[in-house]
Amino acid sequence: MVTFNFHKNTKLIQEPKVIQKEKDTYKLWREIHKNFPKTERFGIGQNIEQCFLRILEFSFSGSFLKPKEKIIVLGKIITRLDVLKFFMQIAWENKLIPQKKYLIISENLNEIGKMLGGWKKGLQKKTSA
Repeated sequence: MVTFNFHKNTKLIQEPKVIQKEKDTYKLWREIHKNFPKTERFGIGQNIEQCFLRILEFSFSGSFLKPKEKIIVLGKIITRLDVLKFFMQIAWENKLIPQKKYLIISENLNEIGKMLGGWKKGLQKKTSA
């Protein structure tokens, strides 16, 4: 688990594992995106890019919220992840992503979804108790 500290006078905070998985999957996406045809790179490729960036942004900022607020943000992240999976499928169906890389990235996205769902469910149990 990675730690980060943006301010001198704050404690080191451990990054949730799901964020590291998201970052690793984004790196894989960046390699795939480089090989998109120019016309698609700025079309569906840009939509996929924005989905990844929003997921990373919401996951990072949401990790600092109170549990009840975090549940709401996790719901938004899960929805954005579903949209990302949909765009990835469209890109694959249009032969923009090779089969092997699509399988790897899809598996990663499914794992991220399970991690986010578990995080949300755990928080829901904790806040309802």
